[in-house]
Amino acid sequence: HMEKIGFRLQVRTEMMDEYIQHHRNVWPEMLEALTETGWHNYSLFLDQSDGALFGYFETPDFSAAQSGMAELDINTKWQELMSPYFVALDGKKPDEGFIRLSQVFYLA
Repeated sequence: HMEKIGFRLQVRTEMMDEYIQHHRNVWPEMLEALTETGWHNYSLFLDQSDGALFGYFETPDFSAAQSGMAELDINTKWQELMSPYFVALDGKKPDEGFIRLSQVFYLA
C-alpha cells in the first residue's frame, strides 16, 4: 500500500525561472536519496502566472520518508539551497513547511 501525498508551496514569482532550472538539474545524490528513503512517482507542478506549486509523491510510509530525508546531509544542503525560493515557510525548510492536501477523489 502506498500513501498518496499532495502538497503545496508558494514560489517567489521573481525567482521562478531559477527554481525551474534547479529542478531540471537536480543533483544525482539528491535523486538517489529520495528514492532510497521511499519517495516514488514524485512530481512538481508550477503555475508560472503566480508561483503556486503543487507537489505529489507516493510512499509506503510518509513519516519514514520525511525522517529518512531529514537525516541526510545532501537533503540539508538541498533544502538550504531551495529555501530562498519560497514564501511563508515561517523558518521551516521547504520539505517541512509545505501544506499537505487532503485527497478527495481518486480514479484507478
